[in-house]
Amino acid sequence: KDFSLRVLKGNRIGIVGPNGSGKTTLVKLLTQHLAPDSGFVRLGKNLEMAYFDQNREMLDPDKTLWRTLCGEGDHIYVRGHYRHVIAYLKDFLFKPEQAQCPVAALSGGEKNRLMLAVALAKQSNFLVLDEPTTGLDFRECAKVMNVIAELNACGTTVIMVCHDMEVVADYAKRVIAMTAGQVVADGETFAVLRDRDVLARTHLL
Repeated sequence: KDFSLRVLKGNRIGIVGPNGSGKTTLVKLLTQHLAPDSGFVRLGKNLEMAYFDQNREMLDPDKTLWRTLCGEGDHIYVRGHYRHVIAYLKDFLFKPEQAQCPVAALSGGEKNRLMLAVALAKQSNFLVLDEPTTGLDFRECAKVMNVIAELNACGTTVIMVCHDMEVVADYAKRVIAMTAGQVVADGETFAVLRDRDVLARTHLL
């Protein structure tokens, strides 16, 4: 509602706010999964987008982790380089013996890590993540967020919806705070997270 946003190359943006505030809708508009009722979304040239959401139905429960990642063979193409599937799974804290397990045997957090592994393997310069840390413990969260930070350091633009304020404070460089379908703040991370009025309006206190 009455919203204008410009995302620049290399931004690392956290989108925060209570449930139902419009965070996921905003992300779907930015990725053109939804069309705006009015106004427009203009994407830059040569944009290669990777999009992660919490829809675990994208995973085939009967496939093994190995086949989910590489289909045939034993290597997966990860952002311009071939990696052995076992080594890549280790990046996401899976044990080698889990490679031949069916997806159906995974916990919710493990499925999230597998979906992130799939999304982060894609060649992209624009990474959009809807609640990437859901279901992850502290160690898993730190590992995944460090991978994302490394991609950002190499020039990948990152937009992340996140309910964990510690993760946002540690990893986002810019924060968009929302409530009731409106953006109430858009600025440098610590400036937004220290604004008690913004935190109160977005129920983040």
